[in-house]
Amino acid sequence: MASITTARIYDTITNQIIAALERGTDKFSLPWHRSTAPLSRPMNAKTGKAYRGVNVLALWATAEAQDFGHGLWATYRQWKSLGAQVRKGEKASPIVFYKVFDKRDDDQAEESESSARIFAQASHVFNVSQVEGYVLPEVPDGEDFDPIPQAEAFVSATGAAVRINGDSAHYTPATDTITMPDRERFFATASGSPAQNWYATLLHELVHWSGADHRLARTFGKRFGDDAYAMEELVAELGSAFLCGDLGLSTSPRPDHASYLASWLKVLKADNRAIFTAASAAVRAATFLTTRSTEFGEQEPTN
Repeated sequence: MASITTARIYDTITNQIIAALERGTDKFSLPWHRSTAPLSRPMNAKTGKAYRGVNVLALWATAEAQDFGHGLWATYRQWKSLGAQVRKGEKASPIVFYKVFDKRDDDQAEESESSARIFAQASHVFNVSQVEGYVLPEVPDGEDFDPIPQAEAFVSATGAAVRINGDSAHYTPATDTITMPDRERFFATASGSPAQNWYATLLHELVHWSGADHRLARTFGKRFGDDAYAMEELVAELGSAFLCGDLGLSTSPRPDHASYLASWLKVLKADNRAIFTAASAAVRAATFLTTRSTEFGEQEPTN
């Protein structure tokens, strides 16, 4: 029999994302479109490791809803071990983590790509804004970097063919090329400069590029049917947000996002694991692109 606890984990996280999306329907803002604080991957204050997958979205949604200005999180016990105390009355935020499960005939486990059996467990974390007695680490002078050159280097090192032409951004599978509008067509928004918004859009298309048959071979047709296109767009949107966080870029909504919002909400409401699937695919795409960029960037010139 499937675990009720596991089902509730999926429901809790999915409903949290749905609520965040619905809050932004009037002005079309998403949990990862932040103007009150820099976009960055949520990080565990104890381990120093960045959260992954759907937990990034869940914690971004909480930060957006409660206007948290920092991306540090930890469990109650972890904060206590750091000499900090969660303030009385503060509400924890749910996240999910997975453990290896040995019994292969248990249907509460999920099958990963390596055929290992894993199952979901819930945990709860608090933001650094909810605790007392913790001093945020200072960023040493001179370590700030200009995110635009880093984004340029990242994209270039992936080896993707990018053409600047026309007035729309899109990936064309037949030619395996990305088309981007002129930089002059982009303007400043509350969450980013024209250049930051241009690169955020380019990263979106780069995630599409990663899903080609000869790369990650990403498809959603069998499971999501008519909603497969919307799912791919959601993966590209999430993957771009993850990469923007890693590169220190802000991100703003694309003009065509409004047309996808209803489809995303429809899929998420019908399938409580859809956001987990999309987030997992986005992580794989971001990891693939980061690895490719690193490997290509380290190659020595041949001439």
